[in-house]
Amino acid sequence: MLTADLGDVRLHYRIDGPEDGPPVVFANSLGTDMRLWDPVLPLLPRGLRMIRYDKRGHGLSTCPPSPYTMGALVTDVEKLLDHLGVRDCVFVGLSIGGMIAQGLAVKRLDLVRAMVLSNTGARIGNADLWAERIAGVRAGGIESLADAVMERWFSRSFRDTPELELWRNMLTRQEDEGYIGCSAAISGTDFYTTTASLRLPTLGIAGSEDGSTPPDLVRETTDLVPGSRFHLIRGAGHLPCVENPRAYADALTGFLREVGHV
Repeated sequence: MLTADLGDVRLHYRIDGPEDGPPVVFANSLGTDMRLWDPVLPLLPRGLRMIRYDKRGHGLSTCPPSPYTMGALVTDVEKLLDHLGVRDCVFVGLSIGGMIAQGLAVKRLDLVRAMVLSNTGARIGNADLWAERIAGVRAGGIESLADAVMERWFSRSFRDTPELELWRNMLTRQEDEGYIGCSAAISGTDFYTTTASLRLPTLGIAGSEDGSTPPDLVRETTDLVPGSRFHLIRGAGHLPCVENPRAYADALTGFLREVGHV
């Protein structure tokens, strides 16, 4: 296991693939850790330098007191990539990870040559929704929200499988304070204007059964970037990399080839 001391936070990260391979960075969703990408990585082309990390408050990374800002989350991964000497990566971000991708691309285009906005938005929800979510976690912990989150995350057919328990466990074993902190960051973020200023290859990925970031939101956000492309994975929810890793890997591989990254 690897950790990067960035000053105010220590991030747990992992690198798979050769040190000289084209870098692909993965940022996961609220309430998950880097294992979110386990189903997809073995299906991607060999030779990539695949970098995953646990954002602050999640997984094995430091959990500072909440609230967090999106600027802090963007700075965390910016410092990590500088620490690792990464430039010109393809940044794959899912949900809050997709917001981090947008913020990083605006701030440091030297780090990001292309981005994948998966199951995300330039703005997700509203202040009242996130205030209610935060209050729920403060009152009863993540466990009190877990069943409702599973309904938003996964299609009905997936929720009927034993595998659902694994992802419910991952959610409830994250730090309450980290979930609250990142919820506050999402609540305070509106990237419509800044994302519309971007000019880089962009792929949007959505799940047809996504109850957190519906396909129309993902498409609207992706369309902010001229020349972008949108891909819908049917029958999958908020985490299509879990429900249909083959379809997700195929979409990502096609994009990597389009931008000359493989």
